[in-house]
Amino acid sequence: MAAGAPRIFVSHLSGIAVFDPNGDQVGRVRDLVAMLRVGRRPPRLLGLVVELSTRRRIFLPMTRVTGIESGQVITTGVLNVRRFEQRPTERLVLGELLDRRVTLVESGEEPETVTVLDIAIQQLPARRDWEIDRVFVRKGRTGGAFRRARGETLTVEWSAVTGFSLEEHGQGAENLLATFEQLRPADLANVLHHLSAKRRAEVAAALDDDRLADVLEELPEDDQIEILGKLKEERAADVLEAMDPDDAADLLGELPEDDKERLLALMRPDDAADVRRLMAYEERTAGGLMTTEPIVLRPDATVADALARVRNADLSPALAAQVYVCRPPDETPTGKYLGTVHFQRLLRDPPYTLVGSIIDDDLRPLDPEAVLPVVAGFFATYDMVAAPVVDESGSLLGAVTVDDVLDHMLPEDWREREFHSDEEAMGSGTGPAASASASASATADATATSAAAGGRTGAQEAADGS
Repeated sequence: MAAGAPRIFVSHLSGIAVFDPNGDQVGRVRDLVAMLRVGRRPPRLLGLVVELSTRRRIFLPMTRVTGIESGQVITTGVLNVRRFEQRPTERLVLGELLDRRVTLVESGEEPETVTVLDIAIQQLPARRDWEIDRVFVRKGRTGGAFRRARGETLTVEWSAVTGFSLEEHGQGAENLLATFEQLRPADLANVLHHLSAKRRAEVAAALDDDRLADVLEELPEDDQIEILGKLKEERAADVLEAMDPDDAADLLGELPEDDKERLLALMRPDDAADVRRLMAYEERTAGGLMTTEPIVLRPDATVADALARVRNADLSPALAAQVYVCRPPDETPTGKYLGTVHFQRLLRDPPYTLVGSIIDDDLRPLDPEAVLPVVAGFFATYDMVAAPVVDESGSLLGAVTVDDVLDHMLPEDWREREFHSDEEAMGSGTGPAASASASASATADATATSAAAGGRTGAQEAADGS
């Protein structure tokens, strides 16, 4: 980049693709790492936090960034693929600086509290260094009773604001969330997992109940318990109601008995009843794995009715793959289970066809006490993505989906491993190291750099050449 390069606001960098010189995608930008400096000197931008396709997060020094343009970052292709670990002297720009309340000190004006909406970075002339040089702020408080207040916005020099180095309680998360609003729940869970406990609680508080419920389902157990424990009990109950009943049951099962009963008492009776019913089964059985909310239709419903239910955007693909035909009542536990109609069959028959006339009743449903290996064998044998669970009286209790089977067959800490894959898994040519660079030589350089440097050393690595 030449001298006089334009400023770039960091909100525009969130999630953009990172490419090596060959045009192969390395990963996506998830945050920026800066180091605050004494006085009012602008912070130095050390590098980017890049998430590889394996979901491992690595540190990309700004000295190895050759271009930021047209919604993409171009690198030298030489990457250290060790997992990123934040140093005490470093700040995550998106995760920690956005939404902060700081003090605006303008010449001739009284100091005023402002909220940071965005931050601009710029490359220094004739150098490869980057720094933060502008702050986009809104005057007036945005928390508490003034949360929706909209004051004057302006862009000021970094030196015009103070307070970034102070610890802040009750920091908002509105602007941080705006940078990640397009992320899938699993990816947003990865973002939350890598934030500090304080920031994680603030972001969780800012998410709406449905979004937080989706994200909680993708987090490791320890993070789930931590976040739920920091919510007010009434809100925690609302979030549990928004979760899939089987996931809510798993989470509640990890809480102390008193906490569990208090939250169940605060939930809507119908939702609490579903969760209690699931908690009555052993966790690694069909009854413990199932959800109580499959698509249930009466035999006189039509194909058109079934397709309308399948179109529900809130359904997972596995639950939308078939409908279950039962006698009334059509809420679980239902009347007599008659059979299943698969989505492909719904597409082949006229809309006016009654589902009761096209059911598949050849497959024996799962017993609620069936253990995990039996359930997994059923899915493997019949190539299913979901299966009905029926009790001895013939009532449909729920449905087990393949994602729940995989969740319980993988090691208990598989989500932790997904967010922090083991160093041994890096390999030397076919693992994430290869993903970090398209060429074998770049991979070798990355490995050599890691071995020689012994990992990232804060500002020292940012000063390294490629």
